[in-house]
Amino acid sequence: MAVEGSGTLVVGASQAGVELAAALRKLGEPGPITVVGGETRLPYQRPPLSKAFLKGELPEERLALRGADFYAAQRIELVRGEWIEGITLTDAERGSGFAVTRSGRTLVFDRLALTTGGTPRRLRIPGAELAGVHYLRDVDDAVRLRHDLAAARDVVVVGGGFVGLEAAAAATAAGKNVTVVEAADRLLARAVAPRMSAFYLAAHQRRGTEVELSTGVTELLGRDRVTGVGLADGRTLPADVVVVGVGLVPHTELAERLGLACAGGIVVDEAARTSVARVVAAGDCTVVAHPDHGALRLESVPNAIAQAKTAAASLLDLPAPATGIPWFWSDQADLKLQIAGISSGYDETVLRGDPGTERFSLFYYRGGRLIAIDAVNSPRDYMAVRKLLEAGRTVAPHLAADPEVALKELLRAA
Repeated sequence: MAVEGSGTLVVGASQAGVELAAALRKLGEPGPITVVGGETRLPYQRPPLSKAFLKGELPEERLALRGADFYAAQRIELVRGEWIEGITLTDAERGSGFAVTRSGRTLVFDRLALTTGGTPRRLRIPGAELAGVHYLRDVDDAVRLRHDLAAARDVVVVGGGFVGLEAAAAATAAGKNVTVVEAADRLLARAVAPRMSAFYLAAHQRRGTEVELSTGVTELLGRDRVTGVGLADGRTLPADVVVVGVGLVPHTELAERLGLACAGGIVVDEAARTSVARVVAAGDCTVVAHPDHGALRLESVPNAIAQAKTAAASLLDLPAPATGIPWFWSDQADLKLQIAGISSGYDETVLRGDPGTERFSLFYYRGGRLIAIDAVNSPRDYMAVRKLLEAGRTVAPHLAADPEVALKELLRAA
């Protein structure tokens, strides 16, 4: 059995994995760095897969996070097309050990980082394995979906979250008959307030998408290929293509085998350290305790980047860099939603602007203090509030509600 290397091993060629490796070099780490990923492609961006790439507006080569020359220049060994089957810590105090890949390679490490991401949650109903049923996580998923959409007439999207609505918007814009089926009583229920959910329901309906709320899917119909979707109320929707977007299951198997604490993700502290202090984790696979919001798993590019930089600093026993306010975006048709802050636990919302114009913002407050913003086609509101939140400032609700009040001036005053 070939035994290779030492240095830092990053398991997962994700956004977090690449950023962590890059941060190690930037912080002065001179030793070997190895990043292992299961896909054969260069590590790439995932958010465009349900947006510009799905619509054919972004070529595959522009998805790459970094060019091949970056890894060579930074002396980062990128191992592609390999899965880590097992990890053993030979010295938990130092965080050193070895990993074995599916092909039998043994990778020795002095430091370990887990950036393993997750996989789409699967439907467990009759017909779920039929051809024409799609999940959207990697490039191959998006390519297959784009191919099937081209020939489809009726499309059913299961799940009214961000991925589902982005895919629905793309299919509707392509002239398909699209129905979104959501088990909850509103769209984006886990992410936004009811007022914002109502706006997105009306906006998608105006663009021609049908929406079924408070409705479960009990079976997918067809022999070899899907032809319909059976609903809990007994109705059947015709479907040439079914897109499933019902959440992400974090990859925690390796962490669990290592004995790391896991609870809906790999549990990490604010320094991105796992329950074995010399092992770090970052990205969609992690859950971190937030002082105001409890345990959080944030699925976003900005969080992956920030957490990766923190993890790199922890591996080198350096102070963690300052972390900004969490932020996120979603493109659905010509609607750009930008979110800054964490809105969970809010007790008041304030509307700024007119939703009828499709250009407005919703401010979230808790105890009279601003905690987050959802901005639809309102980048100035978004940027001003994001900077205010990062500065630890707030905006009085009556000022937030007045579009004549320039938030930029409030920021300057702060």
